[in-house]
Amino acid sequence: MVSLIESPRDSESRLYSFSPETREKLRKFRLSTSRAKDPQAIIYIIDKETQEIRPEDGEVYTKMEDLADELPESSPRYILLSHPLTLKDGRLSVPYVLLYWLPVNCNPSQRMMYASAVELMRNSAEVNRVIEVHEDEDVTSIAEKLAGSA
Repeated sequence: MVSLIESPRDSESRLYSFSPETREKLRKFRLSTSRAKDPQAIIYIIDKETQEIRPEDGEVYTKMEDLADELPESSPRYILLSHPLTLKDGRLSVPYVLLYWLPVNCNPSQRMMYASAVELMRNSAEVNRVIEVHEDEDVTSIAEKLAGSA
């Protein structure tokens, strides 16, 4: 008798999904931001009704202050971020990361929903690094964190 062992990734991919349009937007964003001169960020949500991960409104943020202002005070979000930096040695680096917005006072059921899909988002967006951010200041000062780890 052969038993089928399901990996956690198999179950997470059945729970949450991306539409073909969203997958294409993820790909285009990743490719287009590598040469951007300014930071580029898009907020993603999990639609509670459809369990689809999708852009919240499609807006591309180029100022971290504007991005921080848009984030809800009690709900998690995913933020795809491409942030050009000049390193101490003068080289240009453009880290492409996933910011995982997890405010301290967020709803426990939403916290669980986003936590269970973070790896799927990471893999689908093809980012190497996930950075948890908990407050506005974490977002507005992200350049220092990225520069320190480059």
